[in-house]
Amino acid sequence: MRQKELDNLLTGILDEHPQLSDINFTVGKPPQAEVDGELMPVCAALDLSELMPFHTEMLALNLIGKDRRNVQHLLDHGSCDLSYNLPGRARFRVNIFSQRGTYSIAMRQLPTAIPSIEELGLPRVLKQMAEEKFGFILVTGTTGSGKTTTLASVLNEINQDRAVHVITLEDPVEYVHSHLKATFNQRELGLDFDSFANGLRAAVRQAPKVILVGEMRDRESVEIGLSAAETGHLVLSSLHTSDVAQTVNRIVGMFELEEERLIRIRLADSLRWVVAQRLLPKIGGGRVAAFEIMGTSMRVKETILHGESEGKTFYEMQQKAKPFGWTTFDDDILELYQNGLISEDTALAYASKRPVVNRGIDQMKAAKGEKTTDIEGLRIDSRYSRRLQEGPPKVSGESQNLDIDDSYSRKIK
Repeated sequence: MRQKELDNLLTGILDEHPQLSDINFTVGKPPQAEVDGELMPVCAALDLSELMPFHTEMLALNLIGKDRRNVQHLLDHGSCDLSYNLPGRARFRVNIFSQRGTYSIAMRQLPTAIPSIEELGLPRVLKQMAEEKFGFILVTGTTGSGKTTTLASVLNEINQDRAVHVITLEDPVEYVHSHLKATFNQRELGLDFDSFANGLRAAVRQAPKVILVGEMRDRESVEIGLSAAETGHLVLSSLHTSDVAQTVNRIVGMFELEEERLIRIRLADSLRWVVAQRLLPKIGGGRVAAFEIMGTSMRVKETILHGESEGKTFYEMQQKAKPFGWTTFDDDILELYQNGLISEDTALAYASKRPVVNRGIDQMKAAKGEKTTDIEGLRIDSRYSRRLQEGPPKVSGESQNLDIDDSYSRKIK
């Protein structure tokens, strides 16, 4: 296979499913496209019902091209990351990895245009994040939940409003930002720097006002990121955690026990926003994002310092600060359900606290006059209530004068 044939293959898959998010090549399966979270076979006309090991190996070599570093990384570590540009059509983030002696390929399609906060339908509070001058902002969630897109939209907001120097450290570069008001320097792991920690350490000396770190992968990156935030930089990054509370615990857990007090103090001073997100199946097809958002306040700082306790949890603080744009996953999911975007089953499946969402759905149904339970035909037993009022049954006089069987009592003796 040559590169032209690879480009024709990718073009054919995109023509077949323009809305795909990922393309998957795995030995023993046909080429697959992921659409709305589900994998489906593609390129039936090519009669590739099962990919062979040499198919995926040729695809991998064409995707890597002449990059010897990625070839060596694949051989030494079993996987490598790169970007691939399909001229005039699409860009992909690519991960090639070995499994059971063969190679598999996962390609994530990257939008060519950077969407705005309004176009994505993101919470308006993200505009406040773009106005921050320094501090630490984290966007968290599972793989494929849209963290990179959310961060790109915040940077796009900065690019339109502020004349500042922005440095991004990515693996690989996904969204290419044009120079509007801001000046962008986008660096790619492996090509421009060898590790996030070293790239971040160098970025502090490159006179930026805003630094984007693609992912906080280790303790050293977190420590340097906190140092940059403490010295007047706005640091944005992502983390693989499921909610706000887990994000704080994950960062603290990266450090030794004797360092916990110091890291809690630094995190309480530097953290400005935490945004966690999940993608939910949408009624009628597609997906919709649910968010959990927490800013900073005296109570938040105190809880970061001393840990959560009864009556002082991040969840409760987010609920009480809803007028300021904060929210919990459960409140946001209930709002999506109320707007008819997701089903009841989806709302309960993705809830953080299922009883809270279940109760909220029942209240919405009751307000509309709908049934909140499947149990039917229940009625009050009026006879039972009368018996309770009358008291216990009286014993008749005949039964009071019971004769004792003398012969039986003698037998016992």
